[in-house]
Amino acid sequence: MWQNIEAAPADSILGLTDAFKKDGNPEKVNLGVGVYKDDEGNTPVLSCVKEAEKILLASEKTKSYLPIPGDPGYGKNVQKLLFGEENEVINSGRAVTAHAPGGTGALRVGGDLLKKFYPDAKVWLSSPTWANHNAVFSAAGFELEQYAYYDAENRQLDFDGMTASLENIPGGDVVLLHTCCHNPSGVDPDREQWRRIAAISNEKGWIPFLDFAYQGFGESVEADRFAVEQFAALGGDFLVASSFSKNFGLYNERTGALTLICPTQKEAAVAFSHLKTTIRVLYSNPPAHGGLVAATILDRPELYSLWIEELGGMRERIRDMRRALVEGLVARGVEGDFSYIARQRGMFSFSGLSAEVVDWLRENKSIYVVGGGRINLAGLTSKNIGYVCDAIAEALQR
Repeated sequence: MWQNIEAAPADSILGLTDAFKKDGNPEKVNLGVGVYKDDEGNTPVLSCVKEAEKILLASEKTKSYLPIPGDPGYGKNVQKLLFGEENEVINSGRAVTAHAPGGTGALRVGGDLLKKFYPDAKVWLSSPTWANHNAVFSAAGFELEQYAYYDAENRQLDFDGMTASLENIPGGDVVLLHTCCHNPSGVDPDREQWRRIAAISNEKGWIPFLDFAYQGFGESVEADRFAVEQFAALGGDFLVASSFSKNFGLYNERTGALTLICPTQKEAAVAFSHLKTTIRVLYSNPPAHGGLVAATILDRPELYSLWIEELGGMRERIRDMRRALVEGLVARGVEGDFSYIARQRGMFSFSGLSAEVVDWLRENKSIYVVGGGRINLAGLTSKNIGYVCDAIAEALQR
């Protein structure tokens, strides 16, 4: 069956991890895949997760299927994180949420749902964006376009270019926006810029689809949802794909959600009916464990407080590594201003490293960086930061 078919190319990010695992260099460093690591280089299970799992283990009575949209308590807790507990969107009932298998699953469910009712729409992605966005929405059958986002020369948001692009997108098209901690650039709009983006969406009539994979990794759980609040305040339709992979460390539990926000409760109920039929043909119903863990943590004040503390620790460690990388390069006399790395947010940085340097680091120093120079700052530790700075300095000063 497969004799005359060529093998598919390796995933640009996960394929890098496969190469890293095969590398025998004891000093190797993986700065590619977007997974949080602690200062020992491990992806930890959070203490709040362990405590929630103890509770679930003691109380679990069945392994029966969840409903198509998942546990109702999970959906309610997702909405509290997205909007705040007393937000009008929740009180009016004009938002509906389904548990999806990770943020990627939420994006694909949303893509399939939108394709059903907007078959001629295009999906607009930021330039650049997470590589898998292209694949997910292409697989859903959409034609893709790009809007201006990152100013590579000045290492900052190209807001003038972005707004010019957004103002020219036709009504009925779909615009994918990174809610915070933009992947891969680490550069986000500020609050006033988010207000302007939301206003443009309202004026032009395109459909906002917010990818919210890093809540709590920017400033705080509350501050990072500012963009969601701006779109919600307008009273129109939009979608949010959210994920608990990073902020709860539930990577292999595939714990995400798709939330649809509508003008009225009646419209939300109609949208929910179609969301459920879309899910039914894709995976029927979601995996239970991760969603129940997250819901347990969010339901219990003592576990929620512990989660906020642990999440803050992850966020601060990444900030420390940003500063250490900048200071390390300056201390080694590398020419150029690297302060933009410290100003970026989240796990990622567009480092500015050329393709030649990225290849040299991998081949000569076993330091693995995604093509385009995107670095996962969480892959840096107090033990390897000196080695990485030495290697980058050598590569740039050759």
